[in-house]
Amino acid sequence: MKCPACSNLMIVVEHNKIELDYCTDCQGVWFDSEELELLLESMYLESLNLFFNNIINLPEAKSSEKKRRCPICNQKMKKTIIGQEPEILIDVCQQGHGLWFDSGEVGHLITQLLDQPSEMADSQGRVITFLGEVFRARD
Repeated sequence: MKCPACSNLMIVVEHNKIELDYCTDCQGVWFDSEELELLLESMYLESLNLFFNNIINLPEAKSSEKKRRCPICNQKMKKTIIGQEPEILIDVCQQGHGLWFDSGEVGHLITQLLDQPSEMADSQGRVITFLGEVFRARD
């Protein structure tokens, strides 16, 4: 699959049946629509409402950033904001194919998730540690 940001080929990174497409050149990450949900479920963080159906319905954010094209359907994606301070500007395929995170955006989201209470801290910690290592998140 080609990277929506730099058009280079992405590699597949897999952890616990969750496959993410990662660009080794620009460090962007593509989540197919169901992959973010699987990730949050594995971390027992479903209550955060970061499910694809919720994200796709968020309003379009005003941004001077160039619109990226979905690597699956090649349609322009909308920019939307998720997360808390700092807000994270991501690209969402309006056809329902997935989400694009530019370099560092997954790390910012993971850092925010580290502050969320969870009854399953061990499982959450393992997934966050894995993602933090892959995407260079900082505490």
